[in-house]
Amino acid sequence: MYEIRFHGRGGQGAVMAAQTLADAAVRIGFQAQAFPYFGAERRGAPVEAYARIDTAKIRTKSQVYRPHLVVIMDASLLELEGPASGLRPDGKVVMNVAQRPEELDLGAGVDAECGTVDASSIALETLKMPVVNTAMLGAVAKVWNVVPLDAILEAIEDRFGGKLGRRAGMLNAEAARRAYEATVVGRTQGKREYVQPKRWLPVWDEIPIGVSLRKTAHVEEEVGPATTYQHHTGRWKWSTPLYKKDKCIRCLRCWWSCPDAAIVRQDDDYMRWDLEYCKGCGICADICPVEAIDMLQGARGTWQ
Repeated sequence: MYEIRFHGRGGQGAVMAAQTLADAAVRIGFQAQAFPYFGAERRGAPVEAYARIDTAKIRTKSQVYRPHLVVIMDASLLELEGPASGLRPDGKVVMNVAQRPEELDLGAGVDAECGTVDASSIALETLKMPVVNTAMLGAVAKVWNVVPLDAILEAIEDRFGGKLGRRAGMLNAEAARRAYEATVVGRTQGKREYVQPKRWLPVWDEIPIGVSLRKTAHVEEEVGPATTYQHHTGRWKWSTPLYKKDKCIRCLRCWWSCPDAAIVRQDDDYMRWDLEYCKGCGICADICPVEAIDMLQGARGTWQ
């Protein structure tokens, strides 16, 4: 049995990638399964998806802990707890990054064949959006010779074409084809030691009425409103808000609509964005009645 683990962020299509790879495997005679694991967050949050491929019926239903193949769809995930952890000694890695494989450090003990591709650029050029799942599947075909590119392209055209229209199916297949050609295969060596983060899991009598936590500290971990106080979720973003103060009418709609409390209300009711936490979801720009907020492509640390 082959076990595959996808690591992505909400909105990158990790779940569809796992399902499409399983679909492609079935087309060439394998049995397969695919399913996701979501956390509590929304778009931009880390997401895992799993696939199993075998010649016999698959009865295992657990998450994948010892993968033969790890697909990392966002380089910023390397800042978290070792996405390549548990990789088998002969396992392989496919990663969305502009660097070559030998320039990567996937964590201590991870010495693996690795394929790298700038799937984000391919997706933006081909699909006009940062959804990298189909490009990553093209890279998978280049690195891992279990499911060939032809079967993956067929599955992409049927699955995406059936859901989004024939043209979308063709464009996604083109993204996979381009990624297959662009993937660089090499070997990566891991030296980095991941430190297990401290976690505070409150018991029932530590949670205040209304379940809204006040700013405090427990077991050396800072706790605050919502869930983002210690997690710099601004690193997840694909786009950055540009605030045009001269157009702002101080209606406060952006302030109370921000799901991550990343918009700071000033004393004069104008706004300031805390880009360490802004995920670039664009809700503020959508709700603004006077178009005082534009969303600029790319992650930026300042307005300029």
